[in-house]
Amino acid sequence: MNMQPSWPLTLYYDGDCPLCAREIKLLRQRADVQRLCLVDISVNDFHPESVGYSRETLQNLLHARFADGQWVTGLDATLWSWRAAGLGHWATPLTWPALRPLFELGYRLFCRLRPHLDWLPHPDASRRCKDATCDVSKKSR
Repeated sequence: MNMQPSWPLTLYYDGDCPLCAREIKLLRQRADVQRLCLVDISVNDFHPESVGYSRETLQNLLHARFADGQWVTGLDATLWSWRAAGLGHWATPLTWPALRPLFELGYRLFCRLRPHLDWLPHPDASRRCKDATCDVSKKSR
């Protein structure tokens, strides 16, 4: 994908997903807000209609939008978010034509399994606990 990015990139992620939250934690530590904005689609005050997609669509495939309005999805959203955080060298294999079909297959498999991974420890679990109780119920959608 050869293009001149129009920063910042806004990445729409599911903060309820333990694996996604781990990746976002890494990106948040590395990224400059001038290049990467992170939007948690799992919070009650996120309104998916404001970006023109349903919550289900955003949950089924990673979405990101550049400042000029151009959308990237799936592996390309991952690639560009890692580039925005200065970690592009780790995501460079996603651009290799010989391996791209294998990565696409792996990504599609992950997307199917992701809803069933909520049993994994969440990196923000301690922040979800207040007054000696933890709210682990699903947020209303």
